[in-house]
Amino acid sequence: YYTEDGEEVIKAILTRGELFGEKAILGESRRDEFAQSIDNGTSICPIGVDTMHDLMRNNQTFSFKIYKFIGFKFKKLERRLQLLLFKDTKTRLMEFLEELCNDYGYDCEKTGDKVIHHPYTQKDIASLIGTSRPTLNILLNELKEENIIEFSRKEIRIYQKSA
Repeated sequence: YYTEDGEEVIKAILTRGELFGEKAILGESRRDEFAQSIDNGTSICPIGVDTMHDLMRNNQTFSFKIYKFIGFKFKKLERRLQLLLFKDTKTRLMEFLEELCNDYGYDCEKTGDKVIHHPYTQKDIASLIGTSRPTLNILLNELKEENIIEFSRKEIRIYQKSA
């Protein structure tokens, strides 16, 4: 969404198969948020609120999955709020990298390092962890100097800790 000052705020970045606009199911009529694709291969399948309600009413399994998804999304938002309120920026970054690892990471067979190929810009990451782009850059460089990570535009490597 955009703030009153016209600045874009990224609340989430979705991946394949995820839903957005779910608050409409819960009765929200006015929307101030929007979705934007970051690549040309994205397909969006719009479903009207009435159609969605009919699908949920007529298919208990589908309905359960939608409610589970909404609950999961609330849980994720609560976790993010706790991070923003109670953790310092470096901790928020480290926990975000851990989440990125779960979503986009794999273990390097040779070194055991965690390698993350991700779609985010530094501006996206800064927005998602509630900091400025320059502060994020400082933190990433600190982590690099401490030999915790190595990073390039679309890849972050988290070095395996030696015993």
